[in-house]
Amino acid sequence: MASKVYFTDFCTGGRETLPQKLARLCLSAGMDQIDFEGKFVAIKIHFGELGNLAFLRPNYARVVVDLVKDMGGKPFLTDANTMYVGSRKNALDHLDTAYQNGFSPFSTGCHVIIADGLKGTDDVAVPVEGAEYCPTAMIGRAVMDADIVISLNHFKGHEEAGFGGALKNLGMGCGSNEGKRDMHSDGRPLIDAEKCVGCGECARNCAHDGPQMQDSGVMKINWQNCMGCGRCVDVCPVKAIYHDNHEATKVLNFKIAEYAKAVVQGRPNFHINMVLDVSPYCDCHSDNDLPIVPNVGMFASFDPVALDLACAEAVNAQPVIPGSKLDKSERKGIDDNLTADFPHTDWRTQISHGKKIGLGEDSYELIRV
Repeated sequence: MASKVYFTDFCTGGRETLPQKLARLCLSAGMDQIDFEGKFVAIKIHFGELGNLAFLRPNYARVVVDLVKDMGGKPFLTDANTMYVGSRKNALDHLDTAYQNGFSPFSTGCHVIIADGLKGTDDVAVPVEGAEYCPTAMIGRAVMDADIVISLNHFKGHEEAGFGGALKNLGMGCGSNEGKRDMHSDGRPLIDAEKCVGCGECARNCAHDGPQMQDSGVMKINWQNCMGCGRCVDVCPVKAIYHDNHEATKVLNFKIAEYAKAVVQGRPNFHINMVLDVSPYCDCHSDNDLPIVPNVGMFASFDPVALDLACAEAVNAQPVIPGSKLDKSERKGIDDNLTADFPHTDWRTQISHGKKIGLGEDSYELIRV
């Protein structure tokens, strides 16, 4: 059966504000059908890397927090620590980043809890029903301690997964440090010595001393240190780094879907995708780029798979913004903006595997609010 996905655009006509419109969307989609009374509610969100300005405004989080409170729930905003160099690698820096980006208790109406603790090691081993790759997922404890999960997601392009939406925010975003290593474990990077210019950008973005400079002036990956996150592949300016396993990105997407299922299975969950400022890269980068397509709207559903599919197809139906990364791509005009953004990965694998393992449906009824 097709799942119901609710949609509204960003037009207000002067009759209501965008926060009011988001609240109306959530209630129209049935969020109030959940029994929130006295329940702890994890609102999974991406706080944005310092320097990045494409992440969701805290005002949108405030809408969801207030709805949960109005229905008797006890909400908190949460995200897990990252594996790479940046401002969210441990809970203290992560909290500083969240506050600097506007996600304080004063602006959002609730506290921020880093899901996997100080160093990313506070996790829970969660059996995943129907999993083919990750029979046990390592999920941040704070997320698993919650009674209800809501994901509030910035939908955008992603250099490894093809797109970042509800599945990515739930799966990769809730995985602990061990969980992230698990999801990335099927691909290790190699460096083409003939292309490498020894700029060291890969080393500057690695938190584990994987890329190392050789006497020849060319980088080499120390696989004993490498966690397989793929960050070096993405940041190499001359495309000298590649995965040793051509199936790595496909398996990564499979694992993201399985980790997402670990987060939501067996308890009430609800999902919201904001398709605006559709940057070509993840909000994990310390900068962002010109959006690749115009703003589309807000989407909500109880089904994260159908929700992501609806958003992906909506993005693919948009014209390309002139001057954007996608406008400059050799693949522009192939009728699939997400594939043109990153041709080496297939975003559909998240959807197909999510359907296969019973996380959601790969068809939807779009209901305009």
